[in-house]
Formats: sequence, structure tokens, C-alpha cells
Amino acid sequence: MGNSAIEVNGDTVDSYTADVKITTHGSDAYWAITAVMAFTTILFIAHSFTKPRTDRIFHYITISITLVASIAYFTMASNLGWASIFIEFQRDDPLVSGTTREIFYVRYIDWVITTPLLLLDILLTAGLPWPTILFTILLDEVMIITGLVGALVKSSYKWGFFTFGCVAFFGVAWSVAWTGRKHANALGSDIGRVYLMTSVWTLFLWLLYPIAWGVSEGGNVISPDSEAAFYGTLDVLAKPIFGIILLWGHRNIPASRLGLALRDYADLPRGATVNKPDNSVVAPPQEA
Repeated sequence: MGNSAIEVNGDTVDSYTADVKITTHGSDAYWAITAVMAFTTILFIAHSFTKPRTDRIFHYITISITLVASIAYFTMASNLGWASIFIEFQRDDPLVSGTTREIFYVRYIDWVITTPLLLLDILLTAGLPWPTILFTILLDEVMIITGLVGALVKSSYKWGFFTFGCVAFFGVAWSVAWTGRKHANALGSDIGRVYLMTSVWTLFLWLLYPIAWGVSEGGNVISPDSEAAFYGTLDVLAKPIFGIILLWGHRNIPASRLGLALRDYADLPRGATVNKPDNSVVAPPQEA
């Protein structure tokens, strides 16, 4: 039985159609990426058991990234989670000719969740203070949301949103490339090495996303099938491959070296007291 997602979840309402949309080829590409995301999620879960619970924070973050991406790509492979948007640039190429184009808003829902987690993986590796991490994540959210709004706008105003997104990206890049690097190197050469690998890898790939946006949602230059291949390749490199690099780099780095003071219940001494928020002390119940 072949891939029937386009027929099952195609244009079922007359007012909700798109002239430029994915074909079975694009759906197949999305299914393949769904499989990659799901497989690496299982792989990361299994690998997390090689670490004590106190050192699994990077596993949990990375698992969350590929898990969310799996759901998003399942949605796109099923030809769901899209909106029909009027095209600003009309093209003669039959692959992109028409007045409306299919825009997958679910892609941006994925990014608004997963890109802050990617940054969290990187910036926690550097041991950055939380205010810096939170501000960098805010800039990242601005970058993603302005990209979504721009994709949904027909007029040339979409490029204004694109500009806002690019400015936000440069703020993120500064925090990652300059501030984070200094912090990571101060924690040790091994941490600095892991940080350099993951940060350079991510920033290089993130530089290509605006290009993908410009030739697909923005400029209507490439077909949605080519868009699936372009974005899909970037996402595989930026999420599963990034996760493999990150977790391999962290294999001998305990979370405590990064200023992450995490405790497991098994680490508490028997009969230890617990401080309540009002500074009173409660002793655990004693066994009969």
C-alpha cells in the first residue's frame, strides 16, 4: 500500500485549497524525516540510562527536541497543519505557478518549542547565568514568530518581519559565539571543545534557514517538495545529528561542573531533614 496522505488529507473544503502544495514526493520526504526523528528519540532515551539521573539533563532536553520534531514531521507528512496563503511573487515555473501556496504553520510550532531547547543545550554547556540564557531564548522566540508572521503575509511587508527575525538572529549569534564561548572556555578545555563543536554547528545551520525561508515561503522560488527536502535536511542536521554530537561530548562531563547542582532522592542520607519554604525543618517519617 502506497502513501495516500495527500488523497486522505488533501483539499477537502473548497475555500481551503492551495495551488502550490506538496505532492506524494514531498510527503514521502516528510515520512522519512519522521522516522529519523522518532528513531533518534528512542536512541537518546536508551542512552540516557548510561548516565545517573543527576546527569541526564542534556539527554532529557535533547529527547524533547527530537520528540517534538517527530510529531511535527508526522503532521506534515500527513499533509496536515498547513494554511493556504496568497503568493506575493507569481512565477511561470509550473512547479510554483498559482495564486496560493501551502504554508506549514506546524513547522513554526515545532521551532518555537525546539529551538529554545537547542539553545538551552548549548548555553547550559557554557554555564551561562540564567538571565543571559532567558534573554537569548526571548530573541530566538522573536526570530521564529516573526518568521511565521512573515510567511502568512502576502504583501511586501513580509520582508519587514523577515528583517526583524534576522536582527534577532544576530543577537542570538552574539550570545552564542561570544558570551557563551568565553564562559565555556573558563570552565575547562574539554567543556570549551564541546561548546565550540555544538555552537559552530548550530550557528552555521541556522544561517541557512533564512535562505530556505527566502526561496520557499518568502519568494516562492522552489516547490513545496523541494522545500520539504531543504528544511528537512537542515532539521535532521540541527536536531538528531546535533544531539549525537552534544551527548557524545558530554559523556565524561558531570552536570556539577557546569553549575547544575542536581540531586537524586537516592543521594539523600537516610533520616535527612528537609527545609520547608518557611525555613522550618521537617524530618522524614521513621519506619516502624
